[in-house]
Amino acid sequence: MTAFATNTISSERSLRRIRLISGLIMLAFVMLHLANHSLNLISLKAAEEGRHWFLAIWRNPVGTILFYGAAVTHVALVMRSIYLRRTLVMPLREASQIILGLLIPALLIEHVVSTRIRYEIVGLHDTYEFVIRSLWVESSGNALRQSLALLVVWAHGCIGVHFWLRYRDWYSRAAPFFLTLAILLPVLGLLGFAYTGRILASEPVQSSYGSGYSPIGSHGGGIVSPAAAQQLMVIKFMLYGLFAASLLSVLTLRLIRSWRERFDQIEIRYPEGQTVRVPRGFSVLEASRIGGIPHYAVCGGKGRCSTCRVQIIEGGDTLLKPDATEQATLNRINADPDVRLACQLRPLNNISIVPLLVPTLESNLPANSQQVNPGREQEIVILFCDIRNFTTLTEAQLPYDVVFLLNRYFAIIGQAVEQAGGRLDKFIGDGAMALFGLQGRPEDACRQALKACAIIIREIDRLSDELSTGLAIPLRVAIGVHSGPAIVGAMGYSNVKSLTAIGDTVNVASRLETIAKELNVTLVVSEPTIEKAGSDTSQLESREITVRGRAEPLRIYVVTQQMSASFL
Repeated sequence: MTAFATNTISSERSLRRIRLISGLIMLAFVMLHLANHSLNLISLKAAEEGRHWFLAIWRNPVGTILFYGAAVTHVALVMRSIYLRRTLVMPLREASQIILGLLIPALLIEHVVSTRIRYEIVGLHDTYEFVIRSLWVESSGNALRQSLALLVVWAHGCIGVHFWLRYRDWYSRAAPFFLTLAILLPVLGLLGFAYTGRILASEPVQSSYGSGYSPIGSHGGGIVSPAAAQQLMVIKFMLYGLFAASLLSVLTLRLIRSWRERFDQIEIRYPEGQTVRVPRGFSVLEASRIGGIPHYAVCGGKGRCSTCRVQIIEGGDTLLKPDATEQATLNRINADPDVRLACQLRPLNNISIVPLLVPTLESNLPANSQQVNPGREQEIVILFCDIRNFTTLTEAQLPYDVVFLLNRYFAIIGQAVEQAGGRLDKFIGDGAMALFGLQGRPEDACRQALKACAIIIREIDRLSDELSTGLAIPLRVAIGVHSGPAIVGAMGYSNVKSLTAIGDTVNVASRLETIAKELNVTLVVSEPTIEKAGSDTSQLESREITVRGRAEPLRIYVVTQQMSASFL
């Protein structure tokens, strides 16, 4: 049984990889196709010359087999995945990916028949002018249909690449460039297609560029005969019928399987007394979705995250061992033996479970809801800033004056953080927390944090001078800065949810701000932050401190009010 399960798992992983590779091959084809279209913005001749390079890659035995093999393989694996999916209840983002994928063959059959198959049957010299005339001039609806097909294919491919790469450490830095390409390439391609299409629509069939183009049904040498046109029509309807029959067969097989599984069901019991009956072999995540029970699954049920994890209360001795994908994720979070991933766990008998990331306070969360920003661990810089002697400053102030002072102070902090390239996290009383390095290199984040410190100190001095007549003592701040790994993600409840960070790095940064108050200095920076920023520390006082929860002492650098101008 174990060997069989291992072989099945290995096969599933291989098929998933084949599906990814076939999708990437088709996406590469579409990228080059759009780039070729965009050359029409220069001239039709430039697009034709670019098309020679495009055809050299794809219109040869190797390229043809590679592309059409990838297309058939991808569609077949999509059909297989639809059949294997035990329930069609899923989050919107998963449903949109499947729907877009199923629309692609229906939209592209017309394009393939009108260009490649038509060329093979009739033997016309299919220049770029021939292609655009056949897709733009012959039918008023062709242009809209082909533009829609292009956008659907491109959107499907981009969504797939995003979900494939989004957990890579480097992806957050590369995402803006990918987004630019994802928007710019189809826009330029559509503009090029429309630009040349409008020109050719206003010209005679035999344009100055010359293509030997002849509409379907016209007569003369090298012309599409009525018999050939009829043959193309038959091929088109055969392809549509084959695709429709394939999809209908998959749905029919699903119905037959569902009918049979009605007599072989198990129970999955939840902590609030809910019981969901599902056919044997359904995953726990699928059972939750069928029962409308809130259950996180940030990665979409692929076993790449642990947000769907559950604790097995009863029936754990009847479960199969975790596969390689699930075990790797469980090892990474040091999960207890009775903790499993709901998306990978397919019980064969009744079990009782407790979803570990769906607390009772969130019982009103809509079913299938997902976190907008899934948590991840990354290297960031934390800045804490607080007003020193705030009670003394405000004890003789009117409430309006206190609010005015705090708003001026908050504005200084927020503008300094934004100017330096950071993100303002939150205000806590008269304190503030800011994050640096959510995107970009840690070294740049350290320099950005120190730049923000310089702006804060300068602007606080200016505000102190401005309000000096109404303040009992000068306005001063204490700042702590530390860098290191932290868990970053959207946290909170209901509408009060925002991107923030937690972990030891945050605690240490808060402690450094407290130390700055205790030492009566303006800024305390940890040694790792100073080193990554490349700052000169020769004139700074350094100390070693003990931070609660850390085994090793931490070296810090102290920056006084007088030294801040020269250091920062």
